[in-house]
Amino acid sequence: MSGMLGFISYGLGTIVGFVVIATLLVWFIQDITQKKHSVLRNYPVVGRLRYYMEELGEYLRQYFFMNDREELPFNRATRGWVYRLAKDEAGVLGFGSTNNQNEPGSILFVNAPYPVLEEDRLPTPPLAMGDGYCKNPFVAKSIVNISGMSFGAISEPAVRALSRGAATAGCWMDTGEGGLSPFHLEGHCDVIMQIGTANYGIRDADGHFSRERAREIAALPQVKAFEIKLSQGAKPGKGGVLPGAKVTEQIAKIRGIPVNIDSISPNRHQDIANVDQLLDRIALIRELTGKPVGVKTAIGGWQFINQLTEAVNRRGHEYAPDFLTIDGGEGGSGAAPQALMDHMGMSIAEALPRVVDALIESGLRDRIRVIASGKLITSARAAWALCVGADYINTARGFMFALGCIQALRCHQNTCPTGVTTHNPRLQRGLVIEEKFLRVANYAMNMNKEIDMIAHSCGCRHARELKREHVRIVQSPGQSVALNILYPYPEPNAKLRAA
Repeated sequence: MSGMLGFISYGLGTIVGFVVIATLLVWFIQDITQKKHSVLRNYPVVGRLRYYMEELGEYLRQYFFMNDREELPFNRATRGWVYRLAKDEAGVLGFGSTNNQNEPGSILFVNAPYPVLEEDRLPTPPLAMGDGYCKNPFVAKSIVNISGMSFGAISEPAVRALSRGAATAGCWMDTGEGGLSPFHLEGHCDVIMQIGTANYGIRDADGHFSRERAREIAALPQVKAFEIKLSQGAKPGKGGVLPGAKVTEQIAKIRGIPVNIDSISPNRHQDIANVDQLLDRIALIRELTGKPVGVKTAIGGWQFINQLTEAVNRRGHEYAPDFLTIDGGEGGSGAAPQALMDHMGMSIAEALPRVVDALIESGLRDRIRVIASGKLITSARAAWALCVGADYINTARGFMFALGCIQALRCHQNTCPTGVTTHNPRLQRGLVIEEKFLRVANYAMNMNKEIDMIAHSCGCRHARELKREHVRIVQSPGQSVALNILYPYPEPNAKLRAA
């Protein structure tokens, strides 16, 4: 019997050895005869290790070779912060912070000598969008909300978990430009319907904006507002990109596009070419739907916001957007050209103060709500935005981490290992909705709690009392400057008086 087993083992070993040798020989012939890669042509077979190690390198660096504060777009310390909030674990550290407080750009909050006692704290008040200018204003309660992530860019279980988590936390969920799916509505959360440059989900057979479809969507009780997307921080000047491999029949039906073909949006709305046409579209959608209408855009300079405020004051406040979502150039996306992602658009640190100042100077600050977006995934960054003058915070990647994202950087390849950005059923299986929706809710609620904690430490009764004088920005090692010195509050209504 042992002899028979030995013979079988010997035979299997021979077969395996033959297969290995044959494979190496095939690779050798392929490599030495191909003409595309110099390394493989000169070093057949062995040269393949170079490409393998190059691909593996980003993952090895992520876990073994970079320290907790080095990695981009989000380092381990930041991801760990979000994971703890999502798991409802106290964000408590021991011994000391690994954050370099001398690094230029670091945020330092101004602690009050007499912080607010627990019995003196007040709940952060909600704010209304469109109050007095539309039939159905939207009263939003949560400071932190889910930014636009299209069904298609992210998976069905991801959208379902976000919808249920948003309902539990009391925050809103933006659809992204991919249109409104049944999964956005599943959790009965507040929904903002985004209208992208391709009018996905709200278009007619020719791809133009559909008034009839707008009325149908507005009739849904979960849809609280509409958002016209001009541009996104990760790719200003270019429309969205959804690879054909992710355009399933279901997604194609929701968007109104062909199946299995790359879905590439125009780089702008074809019928919005100037600020007056933008204001006309805002007024039209508000009249059609009875809901607040806002604008999402990245900021590249001062011209847009100045033209917008001037046009609103010239035409009347009824033409103003009910909210502005300002996305920083550091914003994320499932797929975008590196040239745009790396170098196009201002960061939120520079764009947000300028937008808020323009609204103050033009007398529109109380008319237009401001939503800040762009790597604001921690309570400290969100509280900074409130100090600058934002009313609300949107984050996409923060909620992706809450869903289990590990920053594998494969969003555009349909191979996301955590099931967040893939339509592969085997990989989606890893995202258990009943578990992940609780983490989504925990993240939103704990973010709000920590923002309030920062506010109380600054001597504010609630988060909406945070001002620029409550935060300092490190300029050079050992020196920080108050934000109200870096960005002094402008004189209210200064532009109106000058006119």
